[in-house]
Amino acid sequence: MNSTPSYGVHRIMGAETEYGVIAPSAPGTNPTVLSALVVNTYAKLAFRRGEAFREQLQRRALAAELVAEEARQAENYSTEPSAPAAPEGQWLGESESPLRDAFGRVQDASTAHSSQMTHTRTELTSQDIALEIMREAGVQAPGEPAEPRSALDALAGVHGRGGFPERLDWDRVTMNAILPNGARLYVDHAHPEYSSPEVLSPADAVLYDAAGDALAYQALVELGKHAEDLPQVKLYKNNTDSKGQSYGAHENYLISREVPFEQVADALLPFFATRAIFTGAGRVGIGTHGEVPGFQISSRADFFERTIGLETTIRRPIVNTRDEPHADESKYRRLHVIPADANLSHYSNLLKFGTAALVMNLIESHSEQHPVLPGVRLSDPVAAMHAVSHDLSLSAQLPLAPSSATLPNPVSTSGSASALQIQRAYYEASRAHEESNPAGVDAATAQILDLWGEVLDAQETNPLSLADRLDWVAKYALVRGYVEKGVDYANPKLKALDLQYADIDPSKSLYHRLVARGRMRTLFSAEQVERAVSEPPRETRAFLRGTLMSRWPEEILGINWDTVSCRGRYSKELTRFTMMEPTRYGAAEVEPLLEEANHSDALLNGLR
Repeated sequence: MNSTPSYGVHRIMGAETEYGVIAPSAPGTNPTVLSALVVNTYAKLAFRRGEAFREQLQRRALAAELVAEEARQAENYSTEPSAPAAPEGQWLGESESPLRDAFGRVQDASTAHSSQMTHTRTELTSQDIALEIMREAGVQAPGEPAEPRSALDALAGVHGRGGFPERLDWDRVTMNAILPNGARLYVDHAHPEYSSPEVLSPADAVLYDAAGDALAYQALVELGKHAEDLPQVKLYKNNTDSKGQSYGAHENYLISREVPFEQVADALLPFFATRAIFTGAGRVGIGTHGEVPGFQISSRADFFERTIGLETTIRRPIVNTRDEPHADESKYRRLHVIPADANLSHYSNLLKFGTAALVMNLIESHSEQHPVLPGVRLSDPVAAMHAVSHDLSLSAQLPLAPSSATLPNPVSTSGSASALQIQRAYYEASRAHEESNPAGVDAATAQILDLWGEVLDAQETNPLSLADRLDWVAKYALVRGYVEKGVDYANPKLKALDLQYADIDPSKSLYHRLVARGRMRTLFSAEQVERAVSEPPRETRAFLRGTLMSRWPEEILGINWDTVSCRGRYSKELTRFTMMEPTRYGAAEVEPLLEEANHSDALLNGLR
């Protein structure tokens, strides 16, 4: 048990967003190909943008080397620096352990679903992609020579659109890219996925999540320049496609390993099952395939089948047990949160990250001697999660487990409670706990507490008044307008409206149209989001990661969240650097070294 209470919303956190991807003019195109196209294009775009800056750095480095060489010659001494190796830039999967759970168990790989094997992924080649598409299309090439026709020709034969252009360099397709803002962009389960850099506050989590949307759109703009060769690609920040498949928008938080995982799960189940009332993105259709006409609060809720488990794409659990801290595992566990909707609204997103951070403070501070958690356990959390999503009145009574009445701080003694009651219990417990902080309540924490309380108050009286802040309410207001004019919920127009809300193209997105018309509030300007596209957060190790990728990407041989391997100008051997403490290697440590560091190895060795 943590002996020191946790206060404030500052903790290591980040977001992961899988985007829905389609090619409207070529609907049968393999989504893995489209996803790789997006990732590959943006990785090259980001690299090109930094060329002028890197040329300046190179001139400085050469000048410094010239001075050093003159000094060596004056001493009749010289040494030839080793030439840098060809850039590889591979994602390092060594710190990934997707089959280990929070209870210390390791699932046998032979029984694991393929989607769990995140540590075994490799880059695709153009030939790999061509062969995959040909197999899916049923294209056979019997009798072809051992050296088959080019991959580009194979792609052209399947798509009939001239294939992918040589200029996009599909002979080596980037499936994983670390970006100058410290984020990761990669292909995951046939979707382009953006993992934001680590940040220390909910506000920064929202900002860097929005940066992912902006850079994904920039990739589409770049692709549009090759429209004569490529089908148009569309990306949607949603969670469900027309085939009834769901994909994720995950959160990640570091939480103290001192807290037993059972306590973590018990406290989170009621919270996660009911928080969709302010984090939901809304969805036209009820059921996994949207087979029941209607509107629901969460686009994701219907896809959850159990309370606790390791998987993320099958038998989805409310509390995921994956134990991959990407940090010092003696101190931290990473809470990988999967029951979340993909939010465009800054306010829905802020509440998502902020309230979760406050509840984790309760979890870390709770003890039998000092019970701060609300006394609530749901009889069936999965059924409750579905019921909350389907109840637009926010009044459905959720059966509580009998033990709830005997817990400290019971939410209800009647045997049931609404989602609003449960969320208010977590809110009141969080406010009481934070106000007990001897250091006082800081501004960031006060912002979350005030917004949480304000939203719950509005939902008790007039939920539609939140159409300018919450995704599901904004979408419902649009849908309701059509329904009141006689458009049935089963009408495809409403499904199209649902999808168009989530379009990341600002010229097509209904969300962005609401923002432009002043009908949806934002927390950050377009200029702030644009800076977050290219600049890493300053308070975490993401600053070092982003700095390396912006200054010396060609020297980086391998990189992940906690490790970088490089071969700089003066490296005799591979330089390997670990970053097991996420709050280290921010701007305060790194920037003082940048004036003298002319290569990656010089910077990393200076940080040791």
